[in-house]
Amino acid sequence: MIWAMLAVFVVHVLLGLPLFLSLLTTAVVGFAFVDPSMLARLGPQQFFGGINVFSLMAIPLFILAGNLMNASGLTERLMRLARLLVGHLRGGMGHVNVVSSVFFAGVNGSAVADTSALGSLLVPSMRKEGYSTSFAAGLTAGSSLIGPIIPPSIFMILYASLTNTSVGKLFLAGVVPGVLLGIAFMLMNAWYAHRHQLPVRTRKPTWREVMGAVRGAMPALVAPFIIVSGIVLGFVTPTESGALIVAYVIACGLWLGPLRMEQIWKALRETAKLTSAIFVIMAVSSIVSWLLSSAQVPMQFVSILTPYVDSPVLILLLLSAITFVTGMFMEEVSALMLLTPIFMPVAMAAGVDPVHLGVIITLNITIALITPPMGACVFVAAAVSRLDITSLFRTIWPFVLVALLVLCLLILFPGLTLWLPTFLG
Repeated sequence: MIWAMLAVFVVHVLLGLPLFLSLLTTAVVGFAFVDPSMLARLGPQQFFGGINVFSLMAIPLFILAGNLMNASGLTERLMRLARLLVGHLRGGMGHVNVVSSVFFAGVNGSAVADTSALGSLLVPSMRKEGYSTSFAAGLTAGSSLIGPIIPPSIFMILYASLTNTSVGKLFLAGVVPGVLLGIAFMLMNAWYAHRHQLPVRTRKPTWREVMGAVRGAMPALVAPFIIVSGIVLGFVTPTESGALIVAYVIACGLWLGPLRMEQIWKALRETAKLTSAIFVIMAVSSIVSWLLSSAQVPMQFVSILTPYVDSPVLILLLLSAITFVTGMFMEEVSALMLLTPIFMPVAMAAGVDPVHLGVIITLNITIALITPPMGACVFVAAAVSRLDITSLFRTIWPFVLVALLVLCLLILFPGLTLWLPTFLG
């Protein structure tokens, strides 16, 4: 049954069938092996049950908050602050790109939205500073991986809904890895700037200028603390936190002036489109996950890896390798929905903390956003930089390697992810 389902899925993906239809036909084939009569009864039940989770309502709210943040001009304020903080260094615009991604990650948990919002503004500026178009686009796509790691994170919410893990702990655990990822890309950018002797085009800002930029960006800088503190302290659920941050961004936009009703309506439409795509994939993935569970695939997977459960590091490296290859050919939400129920028993048998596992899986799934041939962020970066996609696919691998090195660091030192949740626990 498993091999037949896998073959059907691969063939339909290669034929260009929409992903949710590929998963749906795969589920139909699976029910043909289990019991065809169960399709009409259990299919709809699993379809709607997969998305009938209260915490998943936070996903469209955080996406909406990011769209409203762009419309309200808060993104530009964050970028101005980033320019003043690091723009005077050699390769300043590259550093601005990474720091802006760190700031933007605190409101929007989507890497694709980060690439789209920042790429159209920063890639032309990086070209003027002397960067090659391919490196500028690659750094934009690479730094966008910080978005789903630093809270809030759409992938972490999905993982929490599948494993009953605390969203608050996952959000706290993502802070240090997100910062490490940003530092790694800044070091890569500094090496590129030194190697190509990029000029320093801006003067060092005065203290008064920096403080003015901080005050201007303060409404946006406060947003991540509202999200995380409200959840961690137990004042609000993740869904209520999403609603709270949407109201906060709207209030800031109306108070600061640039946000208008037509922009709010446009943000709502864009959010509905992206959310509907995510939820229909989640719903169909839940059917396939049920079929895999009924075929005892997780238990078979555990039995295969049982000889290695004495080494949590080796287990995480093996799971990461499987996720990396899977993410290259499967949409990220589907990969997360399908792999997490299979990986969880193996990781628990090896003594891996579920919060640590959540960060590792999230980073693995996120890296898939910049790996050929399905990397969504690469397609967006190529579009905003007007670069041929095949050319960018050839030059994206150094950024993938940097992200993988950070992943290995987190696997080898679990304390990097667990320190903050434990400290604030």
